[in-house]
Amino acid sequence: MLVEPEPEESDSEWRRRLGEMEIPESISSNEVLNRCLGILVRGGRVSEDDGMRLMEENSLSALSSLADIIKRSRYGDDVFYNENLHVNTTNICVLACRFCAFRKGVKHPDAYALSPSDFVDRIEPFSSNIDEVHSVGGLHPTWNVGDYAELFSAIKVAYPHIHIKSLTAIEIIHIARRSGITVGAALEVLSGAGLGSIPGGGAEILVDSVRDRICRGKESSDEYLEVHATAHEMGIPTNCTMLFGTVETAGDRIRHLTRLREQQDRSGGFQCFVPYPFLSDRSRLPEAQLSSSSEVIRMIAVSRIMLDNIPHIKAYRMNLGDHLASLCLNAGADDIDGTVSHEEIMHDAGSSTRLDTSSEELARLIASSGSRAVKRDSIYSEFRSHDTADARSVQLPILESRG
Repeated sequence: MLVEPEPEESDSEWRRRLGEMEIPESISSNEVLNRCLGILVRGGRVSEDDGMRLMEENSLSALSSLADIIKRSRYGDDVFYNENLHVNTTNICVLACRFCAFRKGVKHPDAYALSPSDFVDRIEPFSSNIDEVHSVGGLHPTWNVGDYAELFSAIKVAYPHIHIKSLTAIEIIHIARRSGITVGAALEVLSGAGLGSIPGGGAEILVDSVRDRICRGKESSDEYLEVHATAHEMGIPTNCTMLFGTVETAGDRIRHLTRLREQQDRSGGFQCFVPYPFLSDRSRLPEAQLSSSSEVIRMIAVSRIMLDNIPHIKAYRMNLGDHLASLCLNAGADDIDGTVSHEEIMHDAGSSTRLDTSSEELARLIASSGSRAVKRDSIYSEFRSHDTADARSVQLPILESRG
């Protein structure tokens, strides 16, 4: 059933509904949680100090309950997903971030760089069942803005209905530098060729002392935010992310959330926040922390409570796995990503999440959390509710491994 998109509501509307919702005693009797609830209802903002208190809250169930109530004040029982495909452009990268299992050097036997025709061929088996291709990759030593414009144009010629969500901030900076132009000029060329939105990967932790330890040579935290600000000014929507569980502190995570919130106040183009834990394989970043399931749920919940101006919080199932992602839907997350069908970066890092999940199975996963599955487009402007009783299951093929 097609769901007509609601006009973007004012900030005060969801806060008003929040104030009218029944609040369980586990929240009303908890000094920190009840104070945060009151702040949000009155139009205020949860401080970094209270954010730290949320990170230390003993009752994960009460914390999750508050985040879930905030989510429901905005979206009721709706949880969003889309029908998408991940295709990476290249795993060749001039950087060597310590946490990355995806990157390869030019001479590595598993290194690859897809031509536009190769990329289009990868879409073809899925083209009738998806409306988005999500694509990021390494920093190729020779590719410039023309190479990416050629790629995006080829995709739009072959599949004009497919939205292109592509490129991290550091990829855009690299492309601009390789081309001798500004980030804004590069984005103008790329959007003209078909780029529709930016997925937001690469934020890691927006604290430069942490970035210097885990991804030296990447953009600074300021540069990450500046790229997104430029995209927002040009009308290109973006997501934003957090990679947690490496070497950062709880305070670094809260500072990260605050910086995103402040940037959203300035430029307003973040659609969705996507926090995900580092997947360790012992060989990369051996000093990294390991995030437990409860820590993942806590991070989702705290994000929902603090990020009052970023509409959507995603439980990224390619990283979390289906079971943990479904639990996060009752802890503040309102989006579970999409069908995906092919994914390399998280799976190279150790993810075992299935890649053949159909829309029907995703809808049932959402329903198992007590929510209603709503299919969305890439920019949250068109919505269709998914009737799990009547919907026809479409099994998507699995894209063969590269090689």
